[in-house]
Amino acid sequence: MCRSIKTLRPPYTESVTEDDVRAAALQYVRKISGFRAPAAHNAEAFDRAVEAITKASEELLGALQVRGGR
Repeated sequence: MCRSIKTLRPPYTESVTEDDVRAAALQYVRKISGFRAPAAHNAEAFDRAVEAITKASEELLGALQVRGGR
């Protein structure tokens, strides 16, 4: 779906920053909304979605247990 979103867990990457997670969330929201940047009347909903997806992604990455191998 979103080919520019990178896998953000080991062993694919060792160090993930909050900026990395937010960038992935932004790409996802852009993809599903069809907007690179929302119009003023959609900006609040767009920004809320990015924040919610960032938070959910951080929770997911924090809860994953990665075992040996891929």
